Amino acid sequence: MAQSLSAPHQHTATAAGTRRADARRHGVGFSLIAFAFLTAMAFSTVPTPLYPLYMAKDGFSTFMVTVVFATYAVGVVISLVLAGHLSDRVGRKKVLLPAIGLELVAAVLFLTSTALPVLLAARLLTGLGVGMVTATATAHLQELHTAHRPGASLQRFELVSTAANIGGLGVGPLVAGLLAQWVSGPLRTPYLVFAVLLLVSVVAIALTPETVEEQSVRPPYRPQRVSLDHGDRAGFTAAAAAGFASFAVFGLFTSVAPGFVAGSLHHPSRALAGLIVFAVFGAAAAAQSLTTTLSTAAKRRLGLAAQAVGLVTLVVGMHVGDLAAFLVGGIVSGIGAGVLFKASLGTVAALATPAKRSEALAGLFLISYLGLTLPAVGIGVATRSFSTPTVLTWFAGLLLLLLGAVAAPAGRRSATA
Repeated sequence: MAQSLSAPHQHTATAAGTRRADARRHGVGFSLIAFAFLTAMAFSTVPTPLYPLYMAKDGFSTFMVTVVFATYAVGVVISLVLAGHLSDRVGRKKVLLPAIGLELVAAVLFLTSTALPVLLAARLLTGLGVGMVTATATAHLQELHTAHRPGASLQRFELVSTAANIGGLGVGPLVAGLLAQWVSGPLRTPYLVFAVLLLVSVVAIALTPETVEEQSVRPPYRPQRVSLDHGDRAGFTAAAAAGFASFAVFGLFTSVAPGFVAGSLHHPSRALAGLIVFAVFGAAAAAQSLTTTLSTAAKRRLGLAAQAVGLVTLVVGMHVGDLAAFLVGGIVSGIGAGVLFKASLGTVAALATPAKRSEALAGLFLISYLGLTLPAVGIGVATRSFSTPTVLTWFAGLLLLLLGAVAAPAGRRSATA
């Protein structure tokens, strides 16, 4: 009789133990995916402090550096549209593993040659991998967090995903710059280190629980739909323009800024170049994390003001040849860009209906990545005829005009509200 009475209790205890073990597995998986996410994003910016070395070794111009950089952004856009949404149907791991595989192939290409065609192929593969990783890893992290801590606030997920994504973009140049400065083989060692980290990431993803059940009957494949009209066309246009402006700042610091610091400011240290880019992206990630309680309108105002002040400081630093002013301008611009892009995400998510939210966000990311690409290429083309300080001054001026155009309709809406 005692045995029969204790059986339900034993079953309950076993079930509770299974739930705790399952939660622990998802908690460990959360950390593993965060590591893989950060590694993938960091690898994408490893070449940033190395571009001046490529220019010296193979005679690349600033224009060719921006073409190599733009190839990466094109890869990201193609991947976002064609494959960024597939994990919702086939599972997170079945997208993350091939994505990391693409980055591993890119690392091998970087290790084999410094020739321009090889660099272009490696950057394209890197972009394709990053486009697959970004949305998939973010969704996987949220699901793992929810399974590990049911009913808990999403603040931990938001902090970790931001640190892995934007923070990872800053970690790559920092690590690459330090290795290039202090270790032999500056154009090989950083890629070798990250190839090992990417292999570890493959193991980490493989050990992580899947959070999406694969559909037994799959609907026909179609690319991610992109939509630019969600009722409030002026609101969406302003948000997209803000996204474009934000990514233009990121594009500047991941393409031509290290070469400018090495050439025009006469600071050729690779470690310094990596540190500057890390500071810009680190400031953006920190600002995004610290402004979670602000309203979307307050984030927009803060982002616009900080980016404008940062750009002016940046121009002053360029013309007086002051590295400290240039660095401060970069950090303040990074803060503005990070907060402004977060405000854009909030605006677009609020404007779109739930059924069309992914299409709206895809449109925002498409326009934002054009901001990452087009200004950088334009700067590269212009430096063939004008000095770099002159070109960057015009870049800052045009960006300030764009920020003013974004601020104007927002101010009118606030006045009529």
